[in-house]
Amino acid sequence: MRLDLYQAETAQVAGEQSSLLDEARQKLQAGERLSRLEENGVLHALQMLIENAIGKAKQILKAKGEPVPVSAYDALAALARTGVIGAEDLSAWNAAIGLRNRIVHEYMNIDVSRVLELVCVDQYRFVVEFLLASVSDI
Repeated sequence: MRLDLYQAETAQVAGEQSSLLDEARQKLQAGERLSRLEENGVLHALQMLIENAIGKAKQILKAKGEPVPVSAYDALAALARTGVIGAEDLSAWNAAIGLRNRIVHEYMNIDVSRVLELVCVDQYRFVVEFLLASVSDI
């Protein structure tokens, strides 16, 4: 897939999923509790955003002629190494990838209240900004 088309798709997904997370964040900040269905929607939205960012990272590396690692951690480390993202941002990316892995593989051991705290303080925003950024701006 052409990188510009991939960028358009990632931006669309980012817009949709961040909108859902923003709605949940507003409820949480207003002191409202989320239903179990809404909590599961939050987990799914986070998973989609993070997986989308991992895919975009790999597409960027491919377009730059860099080796594309299988590991999401290695892909983001390669973006940091090539200056696409700041090295100081790598720990946040590693935490996001770890959250995604937990949602997908260790779903019985998720502390949903901790995830909702992250949503409440807008800690997912850097992933959305990465996805919305034009590839030429990165």
